[in-house]
Amino acid sequence: MTEETPRTIINYVASPFVGFDRSINPYRGCEHGCIYCFARPTHAYYGLSAGLDFETKLFAKPNAAALLDRELAAKSYRPRHIAIGTNTDPYQPIEKKFEIMRGVLAVLGKYNHPVSVLTKSALITRDVDLLAPMAEASIVKTMLSVTTLDPKLARAMEPRAAAPAKRLAAIRTLKNAGVPVGVMTAPMIPGLNDHEMEEILEAAKDAGADWAGYTVIRLPLEVSGLFREWLETAFPGRAARIMRHIRDMNGGRDYDVEWSRAKAPRSVFAKLLKERFDKAAKRIGISPDAPKLDPELFRRPAEKTAQLTLF
Repeated sequence: MTEETPRTIINYVASPFVGFDRSINPYRGCEHGCIYCFARPTHAYYGLSAGLDFETKLFAKPNAAALLDRELAAKSYRPRHIAIGTNTDPYQPIEKKFEIMRGVLAVLGKYNHPVSVLTKSALITRDVDLLAPMAEASIVKTMLSVTTLDPKLARAMEPRAAAPAKRLAAIRTLKNAGVPVGVMTAPMIPGLNDHEMEEILEAAKDAGADWAGYTVIRLPLEVSGLFREWLETAFPGRAARIMRHIRDMNGGRDYDVEWSRAKAPRSVFAKLLKERFDKAAKRIGISPDAPKLDPELFRRPAEKTAQLTLF
């Protein structure tokens, strides 16, 4: 573990493919070790590998909460929904020790700042005491990513992430605490876990999830080779067929952003996957749309403003 001290903590995102314009990443690298993780190539910035280095050479930002407090207090800051968990998991196991995410949530709560949290970890339930009041203030929504209900497949694909049953239990805990919670069935991998989509949605709905989403697998840069090597080792009998489906969804390549991130699915399989998701969500009674968060709820604490009180 390496501690780093960045000068800013809010990342501003200019991408047409995501539904937010800013995010926070408390950690770089992720010990969950999900073989399909699209964030793996970010370790190349440090001259490290997208493989084992990404899982074992981690970077933490212990000054994240202090930086966030300073940035939100600035007069020039204009609030918008902040997304957390869109790159590496904020609740990966080292969060138990560092509690960086907990500090970030405390600051966001102090400013009444809207935030969404996506994780594969049941550790999120540790922070229910912070999330519940934020939910009452309508400034937070959470999502658990559930890739499969098969513990053996989960252990192979996501070796150090929470077991599927624990993720569903976390959904139930958040729901019972009044925290808005959804499920992300992601990534869907054709020929490997896509057949579970409907079953995952049903299990999540039973656990209390109010909305759902899905994504298809993305294999940018080094991730493609890592995934293919893993697939040929773990599922040699299915590897060729799975990769054929993935290339079909990417215009003949392992990855093509214009295909895999397109608003309208282009391949037959991608279209079928969307149709299945839409029909299953309607049948199960789970919304395909997450609730919106209102940035107008943002308020700077009195001690952060120059305003004097009347009395």
